[in-house]
Amino acid sequence: MKLKKTVAMLIAAVTVTTALAGCTASGQQSGSSDTAAGQESTGDTTTAGNTTAAVQKKDVTLNFAIPLAEEEWHVFRDQIFKPFEEQTGIKINGIQMENKDMESKLEALKQAGKHEIDLFAPSTVYLPGIVDKDLAEDLSGSISIPEQIPKNLYSEFQFDGKTQFVPLRPNVQTNYYYTDRFEQYGLEAPKNWNELLNVAKTLYEAEGVGRVAIQANSGSALTITTIEFIRSAGGDPLVLNDEGSVAAFTFLQELWPYLSPESKRADFNVINELLATEVIYYGANWPYCSTVVVKESGKDQVASYVGFEGPKGISKVTTTTVMGIVNGTPHREEAIQFLEYLMSEEVQSILFTELGWAPARNDAIGEIEEWQRPFIEDVQEALQYAQSRPIVPYWSDVDKAINDAFKDIVIDGKEDVQGILDGYHEQIEAAKAAKGE
Repeated sequence: MKLKKTVAMLIAAVTVTTALAGCTASGQQSGSSDTAAGQESTGDTTTAGNTTAAVQKKDVTLNFAIPLAEEEWHVFRDQIFKPFEEQTGIKINGIQMENKDMESKLEALKQAGKHEIDLFAPSTVYLPGIVDKDLAEDLSGSISIPEQIPKNLYSEFQFDGKTQFVPLRPNVQTNYYYTDRFEQYGLEAPKNWNELLNVAKTLYEAEGVGRVAIQANSGSALTITTIEFIRSAGGDPLVLNDEGSVAAFTFLQELWPYLSPESKRADFNVINELLATEVIYYGANWPYCSTVVVKESGKDQVASYVGFEGPKGISKVTTTTVMGIVNGTPHREEAIQFLEYLMSEEVQSILFTELGWAPARNDAIGEIEEWQRPFIEDVQEALQYAQSRPIVPYWSDVDKAINDAFKDIVIDGKEDVQGILDGYHEQIEAAKAAKGE
């Protein structure tokens, strides 16, 4: 069932910048920083968006670490931070920080007994180390996640029954295809694996080259692609040698010869390029693809849909940006107020209309152009099937095992699928044991 027009489709699969900044003492900062943290005033009472009841204005600065692109910082500073500061008196000091550096930065500050960061916004894949080192506050009973945020977007990153993180931005892929090319060859958008194989074969045989691509560039792009196939067959990527995983790798091996040779280097940027230049006629990508291909490249014959199902149904991987409060912050109350504000309909709508971020809320409706409507609806429907990547402390080992297994089985065509996956299963089990899991 499709929901209301609530999801932006300009999301870039990767918005994290490469510039790493430190904490307040030495980092590149954005936002306001002209007040002394911890000094309360007796200002007027006000509300923060649609969050809490009237509260006293306070002369407090919250240091908020998040990875953003420069254009995103402009929106956060001017349209999100500033109204909150005016309403509450609480200043927000934005700190640019890469996902991969958050754990080490927070741990160093904890060991030094410093409170230079109050809130942070990592990707869910980085949560195990943060939780294991007790770097995030337990917010259970202190913060309410709005009912307008679907539970499947946050249930997987509750640890030991605790609420330590709340969602800011979900992301999910849909599948894009050239309607005119499909009509030319009497094809329809594939609804299952068999139809996907038929589409790939038909286009390959008709044009002498594969016109269907998957994201198989080594690394996270390939991992997400493979996880969706595994889960849609009922498999578990943390096991990797179960029946569903074997079925997924076996099918991918059969499909591979008919795919575009560009699949080997394909990540989200390459899929955009391949679709925009009509090198491929079919591929899955993050919502920003529609802006690049349809709006900017003028390919209005490109349509999207949720995608195909495997033997056990449709599976989508969501990469969610979440928010947490640093354990021990002296500004816990103010930080909770800010998190609730960021989950409000007001802010989620701004993120949708100004940045094209898919809102976490299903009621954050923004202004859309008519051409966007079907793409937005497809993204919203895809979010219903979304699960995050497994959140485990040995994830890097799982990621490597999936990539290595794909090379052995799919690219190199080795026939003993079960035996190969048995070997990688043992590697994952060893990594799991090493982490005390």
